[in-house]
Amino acid sequence: MKNLILALLLLSISCKQTKETDPVIAAQSDYFSHVKSNDMLLSAPIQGEWRSEHKERKQTFQNYKSANPNRSIQEKNVIYLQPIGEFSVLQLEALKLTQVYLSIFFQRKTVINPTISDDIMPKTARRVRNEHTQLLAPYILDTLLMSKLPNDGIALMAITAKDLYPKEDWNYVFGLASYTKKVGVSSIYRLQNVILRSNNFNRCLERLINISSHEIGHMTGISHCVFAYCAMNGSNDLKETDASPNRLCSECQKKLFWNFRYDNNKRLKELITYFKANSLSRDYNLSMKDLK
Repeated sequence: MKNLILALLLLSISCKQTKETDPVIAAQSDYFSHVKSNDMLLSAPIQGEWRSEHKERKQTFQNYKSANPNRSIQEKNVIYLQPIGEFSVLQLEALKLTQVYLSIFFQRKTVINPTISDDIMPKTARRVRNEHTQLLAPYILDTLLMSKLPNDGIALMAITAKDLYPKEDWNYVFGLASYTKKVGVSSIYRLQNVILRSNNFNRCLERLINISSHEIGHMTGISHCVFAYCAMNGSNDLKETDASPNRLCSECQKKLFWNFRYDNNKRLKELITYFKANSLSRDYNLSMKDLK
């Protein structure tokens, strides 16, 4: 009898510990429990993929809150995009559509700053590889963007048409962001299959909004997702990027909602409208499943 009482007591304690105590999340518990059924668990990584080379721990919702992440508050609630260098007409169109997407994804005003020239990059922060110019991503973060985030900004994201590299022994990087400095950079170069044309525009846009939302997600403290197929998955190449949907898994949605405090249904409906208008069928279908 004593053992039975002890077992029931431990079960009671366990239930109390797992019960959601955050009133903001508790009020949306039905939403998160339903969209969790749409999460697609990641398969075991194969050699060469991000998770096979980077042993990252899962960041739970409680881990996220405990880390005191960069918060969207009334005084700091604008996302800024900073174009660097020259862009073609189609690249500018992709940039404008990325601005629209980020305003929906984060449910915050998103502004495109006036373009600055990449001529200000010194020779020590650029190189030529395979007959194309690459820009040093950390220089952009630490020098060009440092202290440039407006007072009302939660994140400052640079976008360039030139290729990026993070350090000398790396071939390239799609994007890079700083958790603490609230700045990041991404490149269109490898997302457009050499040249951006009308017949590959949608695929490039699908990738660009993925990389941009991913890097800004890092700026708000969200780590790589190692649980399900998610916009916050790490990526070593375009194959992995293309496998990453423009959808956050339920756990990452919970983190973003807790931070930004938006209307989940309003956000989903706006995402659905955006994906349909830009012929992004996979992401449209995933958002429809979440809405239903």
